[in-house]
Amino acid sequence: MSAPDHNTRQRSGPWPPEPDTRATLPSYWAKRTGFKPKFSGETNASDSGQMTLQPKQREAQASPGLEAGQVRSSPAVNGEAGGEKVKPSPHKEHRVRFQEPDVASKRSVPSTNMQAPVTPAKKSSRPRSSRRHEQMIDVLPQVADDNGLASRRPRMKYELRDSPGLVPIGLYGMQHFVSMLGSLIVIPLVIVPAMGGTQGDASAVISTVLFMSGVTTLLHTTFGSRLPLVQGPSFVYLAPALAIINSPEFQGLNENKFKHIMKELQGAVIIGSAFQFLFGYTGLMSLLARLISPVVVCSTISAVGLSFFSYGFPVLGKCLEIGVVQIIAVIVFSLHLRKISVLGHRVFLIFAVPLGLAITWATAFLLTEAGAYSYKGCDISIPASNMVSDHCRNHVTRMKHCRVDTYHALKSSPWFRFPYPLQWGTPVFHWKVAVVMCVVSLVSSADSVGTYHASSLLVASKPPTPGVLSRGIGLEGLSSLLAGLWGTGTGFTTLTENVHTIAATKMGSRRAVELGAFFLIVLSLVGKVGGLIASIPEVMVAALLCFMCAMVTALGLSNLRYSEAGSSRNVIIIGLSLVLSLSIPAYFEQYGISPNSNLSVPSYFQPYIGASHGPFRSRYGGLNYVGNTVLSQHMVIAFVVAVVLDNTVPGSKRERGVYDWTDAEAARSEPSVAKDYGLPFRVGKVFRGVKWVGL
Repeated sequence: MSAPDHNTRQRSGPWPPEPDTRATLPSYWAKRTGFKPKFSGETNASDSGQMTLQPKQREAQASPGLEAGQVRSSPAVNGEAGGEKVKPSPHKEHRVRFQEPDVASKRSVPSTNMQAPVTPAKKSSRPRSSRRHEQMIDVLPQVADDNGLASRRPRMKYELRDSPGLVPIGLYGMQHFVSMLGSLIVIPLVIVPAMGGTQGDASAVISTVLFMSGVTTLLHTTFGSRLPLVQGPSFVYLAPALAIINSPEFQGLNENKFKHIMKELQGAVIIGSAFQFLFGYTGLMSLLARLISPVVVCSTISAVGLSFFSYGFPVLGKCLEIGVVQIIAVIVFSLHLRKISVLGHRVFLIFAVPLGLAITWATAFLLTEAGAYSYKGCDISIPASNMVSDHCRNHVTRMKHCRVDTYHALKSSPWFRFPYPLQWGTPVFHWKVAVVMCVVSLVSSADSVGTYHASSLLVASKPPTPGVLSRGIGLEGLSSLLAGLWGTGTGFTTLTENVHTIAATKMGSRRAVELGAFFLIVLSLVGKVGGLIASIPEVMVAALLCFMCAMVTALGLSNLRYSEAGSSRNVIIIGLSLVLSLSIPAYFEQYGISPNSNLSVPSYFQPYIGASHGPFRSRYGGLNYVGNTVLSQHMVIAFVVAVVLDNTVPGSKRERGVYDWTDAEAARSEPSVAKDYGLPFRVGKVFRGVKWVGL
């Protein structure tokens, strides 16, 4: 494997940064906002006092940047530098202690006798390669270790513009997408059975999703934000899709129900994505970004993960011996075995979901072939209402949720299938469902803001400019529009789980993600792959959804690291946002339902039928549908409450942790930033005069 040539890379400041043995102090955005943390780490609002160095290092003081990883020397005195970089500690992880604030503040003030306040130390003689590839921890930027002490920003094996060679980036690219396989397949496996689709329909939708994920990822890494972010079906769009699927007008459909609802979803996604496309490329996203802070992103993304609690274990419980095994396997791989390395890779952490899925899938297949879920005279293809035998009627649930019928799924799937636009027919456009998707696209944009910022801290020299942010959101709208035309059943956006994947794999190379996208496109053309995935039992889908939603919730809460997590202001805002996001939709769900009423949908879909009986009851049916559906969405409530409170309750930029994007003029003057986010093929010259979508 050829190592990347870092000497040709132009970056701001010394690169690679010298290893530092001190606490990480204010970051790039903090310098712009005047943020002076009481200590470095996840919780900046602690009352324990400021962070200071250990006794042997108290004579040396410098301030590395959080995002850039640079070390700043002390002010020059009498024309001479105030100090040099400190000799690195032999330990790979440094821990710091706390001391009273006045001592730390006095040390940073230049001496009054005109002497340098920092004692010079010998520069590290360690080679760059050994410093770059030293052992790293499996966490996101600037977090705390297991003992609650601050850890340094983890370094990447390969960063944004690194290209180590065709074979390595090919392997890393496939690893990147395989580790995210659960995020790509779980949504079609949920919505297709809800629409009344067969395994053949599920196979076609899965192949289409994989194909469009590869295509839109290539578009985003080339003409969007240019960060190594995977585009795919987002959990943000899952709840509104289920609300549309369970609309009252679709309950009585029997024939062609799947295609009818799919065309309705296509029309809604196309209109909502066109709105997001215009919202991004007209520069309005730059204005909305001013209202979005880590507090808002934390509440919104966490509400997205929490909104599917009613679907997870209620479905999983219908076949406990399979569902519980899968959850235990994923937990053991991702937590208990996460630090075990195989050939230098943390295989169990990176592939926790695919490994758990494969083991449980194989177990369910063996049980099915052994006849554990076969009952004499019972056929799973016959509806329970038409079964004459009470014996079959009692076991139909286990047969439906536990069996792995790979034979039927593979037999009905062709070897080669090319997804094409409008494969389900001409989309149907209704303004009421289109308005719902337009509102959801705004929530999706807020989700992407946090993902862009977090991923840029891992792989890029600096965060993107507001123009790059708007350009990325606009291209996400284009990606969703293409997904609507091809018929994926849901909108596409940047997958939030991508941040965890980058941090776990330590692979941030743009080329690796692009090559992985090509691999995904080729894989999607093999129809048997979609058929095999479509044979996953519904109980395994529920178990997979439990873990993926837990990941989304945790990633949402991790955005608190960019603000003062201990601030009572932030705690109350986030608490109110999350509680109201669960409580208000519950009110819409239960409104107007008598205790003895028989609902025509399963219990786990009841949170998504507020449109049929919500409190909005005017003379205009379409207006009632929009009001009841939008306000029964958990993430919409969390987003609105968090935005209103965060922008009306007094709080400093330091307390809110306001995102600080790179200044456009500074980005144009820095070659490293221009190379990170500049458009290729001279396309950037076209947008040079359009400030709201360029550098």
